[in-house]
Amino acid sequence: MTENKDLNDKVPAIRTIVMPTEGNPYGVAFGGWLMGQMAQAGGALAAQHSRHQSVVVGANDLRFEHPVGIGDELSVYAEFTKIGRSSMTVQVVAYRRDRHQDEMMKAASGIYIFVAVDSDGKPVQVPTLD
Repeated sequence: MTENKDLNDKVPAIRTIVMPTEGNPYGVAFGGWLMGQMAQAGGALAAQHSRHQSVVVGANDLRFEHPVGIGDELSVYAEFTKIGRSSMTVQVVAYRRDRHQDEMMKAASGIYIFVAVDSDGKPVQVPTLD
């Protein structure tokens, strides 16, 4: 998921426009907001696969490579790298695009770990990948 040409056949888990309320005084998105968008993208994939609430239990290898400006389009892609008994490891990559241009730039990436839980918050087994 690192090459723009590889994204042509992929559908983002989240696509949004960065609004002024998500930005800092320098005109770019807060890093925490960006991490939250990435967690939502990974969580959507995990919940769909597990058919249960999926909670973040860890985030590793977070990298911020290019600032995401106010008004930019943010597209966040997520894919599994590992499925455990109740855990799911998801590679998440965020790209920014000036809304008036075609080129996308990798903005951030990270590995998010989710655990599927039942209504009591207890881990539940998730299906294997086909």
